[in-house]
Amino acid sequence: MSGVSLDDLAPAAALFHALADPVRLSIVQRLTRGEARVVDLTRELGLAQSTVSKHLGCLRGCKLVDYRAEGRQSFYSIAAPELLDTLRSAERLLATTDRAVALCPAHRVAGTRNA
Repeated sequence: MSGVSLDDLAPAAALFHALADPVRLSIVQRLTRGEARVVDLTRELGLAQSTVSKHLGCLRGCKLVDYRAEGRQSFYSIAAPELLDTLRSAERLLATTDRAVALCPAHRVAGTRNA
């Protein structure tokens, strides 16, 4: 990757950082099935309202998630269909590597064990 500066890579790193949190990723994965309100997400994901709202704020700030207002309710959805492609690519990469990243000490996922 000669000629690419770290500054040029910063937006991509920020994108992956936004998706690196398990709560945000669970929200995004849920929204791949269709729009949802905060109350729907809290119930389906078993998370506190403040947690869901905080993470939705982050995802909205990154323009990965958007919402539409209907009366006093907000319905959240995936803002860019490209995010779905990214998630599918990530799933294929995890399958190809036999989820080796979960075994990497630097990136160990909570709840995983060494094989």
